[in-house]
Amino acid sequence: MTDEEKTEEVEVPVHPFPVELPGAKTRTLMWANEWEIESQAVQMIRDVGSLEWVDELRIMPDVHLGKGATIGTVIGSKNAICPSAVGVDIGCGVNAVKTNLTRDDVDDHLKAIRFAIEGAVPVGFNSHGEALKRKDLSEISDKKHNLVNKVNNLLAGFSELEAPGASKLEERAGKQLGSLGGGNHFIELCYDEEGAIWITLHSGSRNVGKELAERHIEIAKSLPQNKDLPKNVKDLSVFVRNTPEMLAYRYDVSWAQDYAAVSRSIMMGLVRRELTRAVPKVRFEDEINCHHNYVAEETHLIDGEEVDLIVTRKGAISATAGELALIPGSMATGSYIVRGLGNEASLTSASHGAGRKMSRSAAKKKYTVEDVKESMKGIESRKDEGVIDEITHAYKDLHAVVDAQTDLVEKVTHLQTILCVKG
Repeated sequence: MTDEEKTEEVEVPVHPFPVELPGAKTRTLMWANEWEIESQAVQMIRDVGSLEWVDELRIMPDVHLGKGATIGTVIGSKNAICPSAVGVDIGCGVNAVKTNLTRDDVDDHLKAIRFAIEGAVPVGFNSHGEALKRKDLSEISDKKHNLVNKVNNLLAGFSELEAPGASKLEERAGKQLGSLGGGNHFIELCYDEEGAIWITLHSGSRNVGKELAERHIEIAKSLPQNKDLPKNVKDLSVFVRNTPEMLAYRYDVSWAQDYAAVSRSIMMGLVRRELTRAVPKVRFEDEINCHHNYVAEETHLIDGEEVDLIVTRKGAISATAGELALIPGSMATGSYIVRGLGNEASLTSASHGAGRKMSRSAAKKKYTVEDVKESMKGIESRKDEGVIDEITHAYKDLHAVVDAQTDLVEKVTHLQTILCVKG
């Protein structure tokens, strides 16, 4: 047999996912093998699936340990929401915009652009000195995003927030609107496979989302239906459909999701402004702006029947047919622009990123500033002690994570980072 004939006989491997978690009380389909997931996270998945209000459970390939539920979890429930499963960074998500620029247009300006972005967008615990004015918002709006109207609508809804003491959060929420935060949140310039420059960013609902979430989580824990929950699942206390507590939470979580999305659009506007000042010929395409910590009411095809579900995605994105999204990796590995395939097996969901494989504390113990510098060669960014916990080695392989879900999304292009702003 010739080498050519041998090559022709090689079979393309069948996509191995999803796999079903054996012994789970609720049907749990996973886009990761059980042996690839840390044991504590597997137990957490089983705990979530053991609750009577969980009707469908899906696990994404970036799955890792979280609070209440693992990051990379999709929960389908007919009658309840667990606020802890939504998480404290309500509406956390990503934004991406393609430009007409290439690397030749920006390479000589990267340091100046980074400093300009860091001057325009507060990072970490910082915020704008005061809420952005109408003039500032008008300046950074584009034809499709009238930020003045969006902010006005957002602030008009603030007085209706239901969480105890929410009114005390308004001033800080106004100042933090359009600010980045810290941790794994970022602003990046990247280039795609054809050489075009993209702006990408990742952020959420800042302190106001955290405060609203924590107050509702405490309310849920006090409700009668959650009194007898075992200690190991107490964080998974729920609100039941059509109760006053559920309705109050749904209003607040919807508001916080809007806050996060508007905040990302404001930051994108600020970055567009600074990039325009550096390279005046730049032009921008439409935003891709999507949540990956959120809740939505959706209809899904389950066992051949349409079922109305409350879907919670904690570290997962919507991937309906044709829907564009961004799946980011670590500081050094860039991101993927993907297009959803509308796979009902995953409740039309996909992963939100590469996912951590090492805790922040473990990364700080193992790696040094020199390791950061080595991993970030060629990328304009901070390279100091403050970002050691975000080193690329603390994350799973982005390419492997995306390859594990080729039945959920198709790759549009890979984005390689050349500039990174971190909190």
